[in-house]
Amino acid sequence: MALLQAHLPLSSKILDYGCGYGRVCQKLTNEGYNNIIGIDSSTEMIQRGRELYPELSLKVLPNIGLPYPDNYFDAVLLIAVLTCIPTNAGQQSLLTGLKRILRPKGMIYISDYVLQDDERNQQRYLQNAEEFELYGVFRLPEGTIVRHHSIDWIHTLTSTFKMLDLAYPEVVTMNGHRAKAFQYLGSK
Repeated sequence: MALLQAHLPLSSKILDYGCGYGRVCQKLTNEGYNNIIGIDSSTEMIQRGRELYPELSLKVLPNIGLPYPDNYFDAVLLIAVLTCIPTNAGQQSLLTGLKRILRPKGMIYISDYVLQDDERNQQRYLQNAEEFELYGVFRLPEGTIVRHHSIDWIHTLTSTFKMLDLAYPEVVTMNGHRAKAFQYLGSK
């Protein structure tokens, strides 16, 4: 939050892409931001968010892509979204679309997972590397496909933005595991 507050006035128009049920949108609202839109592909998550936070603007992402004009947002947030997009092409396409809707000098904040060095994850990467043709992509026991990212890929993916900050904090996953993450802040 401190990083965003240092770069974004409270009046900023912010898109939380992949907002889930709106937890981050609500946190931003609590901090004084008042022009936030959250979108997610999950109708169920948006419905849950509308029940929990009826004052938020939460929308289901339409199948037609990003329904916003060029240069519309001051900032876009991607929090644990790239991990759900296993391919390079899919991630590049998303960032291209998000860059289009960012105003000049608009900010993009990405928080996601880097390649982990623990034995459990190393085994998952190796077991799935042939199937997905990309080290770091793996299938969870329930069938969901996720991706962890090399530092080189992070730099490649964000190369069309001007990097303002990059950190590698340790975080706790939804399943309670400690994991290494990256937090990137860049501008258009």
